[in-house]
Amino acid sequence: MKKNVAAIPALLCCTAVLACAQAQPAPTPAAVPPPRQATGPAPTKIAIINIQSAILNTKDGQKAAADVQAKFNPRKTELDKKRSDVEALQEQLRKGSATMSDEAKDRLQKDIDAGTKELNRRGQDMNDDLEGEQGRIMQDLGAKMMKIVEEYATQNQYAMVLDVSNPQTDVLWAAASTNITPDIVRLYDQAHPNAEAPKPPAAAPAAAPATVKKP
Repeated sequence: MKKNVAAIPALLCCTAVLACAQAQPAPTPAAVPPPRQATGPAPTKIAIINIQSAILNTKDGQKAAADVQAKFNPRKTELDKKRSDVEALQEQLRKGSATMSDEAKDRLQKDIDAGTKELNRRGQDMNDDLEGEQGRIMQDLGAKMMKIVEEYATQNQYAMVLDVSNPQTDVLWAAASTNITPDIVRLYDQAHPNAEAPKPPAAAPAAAPATVKKP
């Protein structure tokens, strides 16, 4: 089974939450109840989940992804236009370098350098903003998802749930029956029914280029 990128902590230890009783007056010896017997053996089952995939496949996750795309697509379009302009200047310099005067070549090279610098700066700003937005979404939806995972693991007597989103997770193999990702997505959508899954987007916003090569 292949593993994907990490989104939230790699190890999710799911245990039942013990309620703390308020302090009460000490009972008389006759009122002391007999000790409670163990209800059964401690859970030993282990499950795996791709928490990033689970979050993004919920209706909340799909809506959030569509919102991010709508927010960043205009900036991506501007960056694509700026990159095309810089590449056009590079091509102009390459084709005309043999016939241009030194002054014209210097002026054109300065335009290329200025455009490249602006493109890289704006691209980095977009990447930083995009990563911040994605991190906020994963944190917000991840907190809701964790409640579902904990309840599911407790009810089904799992001792541990491992997140295999991170390729560095030390899970070399796991049976398909241990993968609870689809169940968690279904239970999350049942617990949060207000979100509506958006229509599939035309194209996802790609990361802006880090550099533009000079000729």
